[in-house]
Amino acid sequence: MKTKILVAFIALVLFSCQNKEKPASKNIIKTIVQDTLSKTLGGTANLSKVTAKNDKVIELIREQLLVVLKKDLPVMTKDQRFFYYDAFDLNNDKKDEYFVGFSNPYFCGSGGCSGYILNNDGSVINKFTVTDFPIFIGTTSSENFKDLIFKSGNTLHSLKMKNGKYPLNPSVQEKWKGDIPAASPVILDIYAKKLEKYSF
Repeated sequence: MKTKILVAFIALVLFSCQNKEKPASKNIIKTIVQDTLSKTLGGTANLSKVTAKNDKVIELIREQLLVVLKKDLPVMTKDQRFFYYDAFDLNNDKKDEYFVGFSNPYFCGSGGCSGYILNNDGSVINKFTVTDFPIFIGTTSSENFKDLIFKSGNTLHSLKMKNGKYPLNPSVQEKWKGDIPAASPVILDIYAKKLEKYSF
């Protein structure tokens, strides 16, 4: 009889413990979810392990850089071999073009930094030089490609597609008049957004 009472008592204790643990675990999960959500909305969440970019695109850019910078690679240090990128559909063909930028002494000087604009297939549309980041997408188009607003030497310049290319050097292009349109997307905001860098 004592054994049956003891078994019943143990079963009752285990049952009551299980019932108490479930709400507690639900509360813990709810707390974690709420904390993560509030930090994400507030911009303080640690998203360093989140893959925000497409691995195929990164590999495509990496391969193209190894081709266009083939002569530079032997003299570059490991610390200089990294890039940032941003994607934007410049010609409304439902395929992104890729802006590739750098922020180290090999690619940057007193006038700014250099970089590339690549097609969706990785081919080079343009190289650009003496540019301060970020780059802005304009609200008008030329040759079915969005006009761009580049900052160079503390001055904004308008870059328009001509004969399938944007100008190489923004600093010698027409100065942008007025403010940047509020609707202009921001590209390669390397410093403010702290974009992830990738090696090549």
